[in-house]
Amino acid sequence: MARDKAKPGSIPRQKMPEQSPLARVATFSEVALGLAPDIAHLESERCLMCKKPTCIEGCPVSIDIPSFIQRVVNDDLEGAARVLFESNALPAICGRVCPQEDQCESVCVLGKKFEPVAIGRLERFVADYVRENGLDLLPNPGQATGHKVAIIGSGPAGLSAAGELAKLGHAVTIFEALHKPGGVLVYGIPEFRLPKDIVAQEIDNLRKLGVEIETNVVIGRTVLVDELFAEEGFDAVFIGTGAGLPYFLDIPGEDLNGVCSANEFLTRVNLMKAYDFPNVDTPVHVGNNVTVIGGGNTALDAARTALRLKPEKVSLVYRRSREEMPGRAEEIHHAEEEGVDFQMLTNPVRFIDNGEGWLAGMECVRMELGEPDDSGRRRPIPIEGSNFVIHCETAVVAVGNGANQIVASTTPGLDTGRHGNIVADEETGATSRDGVFAGGDIVTGAATVILAMGAGKKAAATVHQYLLTLDGGATENGAAEITSPG
Repeated sequence: MARDKAKPGSIPRQKMPEQSPLARVATFSEVALGLAPDIAHLESERCLMCKKPTCIEGCPVSIDIPSFIQRVVNDDLEGAARVLFESNALPAICGRVCPQEDQCESVCVLGKKFEPVAIGRLERFVADYVRENGLDLLPNPGQATGHKVAIIGSGPAGLSAAGELAKLGHAVTIFEALHKPGGVLVYGIPEFRLPKDIVAQEIDNLRKLGVEIETNVVIGRTVLVDELFAEEGFDAVFIGTGAGLPYFLDIPGEDLNGVCSANEFLTRVNLMKAYDFPNVDTPVHVGNNVTVIGGGNTALDAARTALRLKPEKVSLVYRRSREEMPGRAEEIHHAEEEGVDFQMLTNPVRFIDNGEGWLAGMECVRMELGEPDDSGRRRPIPIEGSNFVIHCETAVVAVGNGANQIVASTTPGLDTGRHGNIVADEETGATSRDGVFAGGDIVTGAATVILAMGAGKKAAATVHQYLLTLDGGATENGAAEITSPG
């Protein structure tokens, strides 16, 4: 179908329909409702189809964005989906939680004068169309190569690497420590942002490509990396274990009952369904007042999750101003709409005991902003004599995560940095250990889902080339070789 080009900017960016704040805080169902077909088509018409599409460069997994959008324009949604699946193993997930505003949409040419094309919303629309209509549009895996690859961790990096390697004909097995695959996608991101049946569907797609998944396997305890090579017969190993070790504040009273990490709080609610207690066996403590410490997406997830557990009040305490918050603007806006009480320029100094070992409140100090620090944001400085108390029965600490060192500490020859992250080449994923590759948060520290996926995809390209060297540089399966994005 020939396309009549609309005048740039003549079509406004289409809004995503969503549940009202009053309705959504009473449920864990998804907030954003997705684009209707006519609205998605109208949004796709906004794309300029640039000759030099900078949006592709802004995408960590290098989706051919103009190509998939052009197919939406032409109402060829199956063709659009095939373009997505060529580059992205998890399009329905990325369309929901990827920070497009900082990546592909941030470099959209239309965005120089008008609002950028809603690339993420169109990606979600196409991926949802495939799922809702039961279509099987996955690429066929290449002929079996005879090589086995172990993937440690089933988060975004591991799933992305697994999908790429399976498409090339390698036998891939994912080892996951928890009882469900998905990593942060199932334990960290709330149902109202990312429904778990969508994660399950995306993982099932990988199984259709031949990927095997073994849960309840802690590599470094249940089995060692050395044993994966020597006893299990794997030819290469990719480590994508993420950054799941929570940081704490190191202030008095942090060991009180009622103080927990965001990891524990979100895992109990998301993965272990504590919001449905006592129908499930996992309890979760909230009390009348909940305070969340932090300003990133995890803090916002924890605060919005706490709201849905129906305490009287949820406060979010952040030591800088709203402008410095690292969380997505959309999530900050949603939290404000839903009634989270933002306590900016505030920092905890101690947790207060009720006399029986339980949290009764949190002493805080007001802050002011000084000169920029290493992050480029203005440094928060305590204001002397400004101490005050926030009463709360639950405090959720969401100030970042580090690397769990179980795998690295039990794998001889694997170098780590001073924070415990595995040292790996950011473009290839190669580590100091021959045949072992790594990517995602375990290498970079806590980042985004899509950046971890990009790292997994890049590493898969290198693993493939490594496996070819084991064959003397030749392959007989006829599968097209993948190349590292960028």
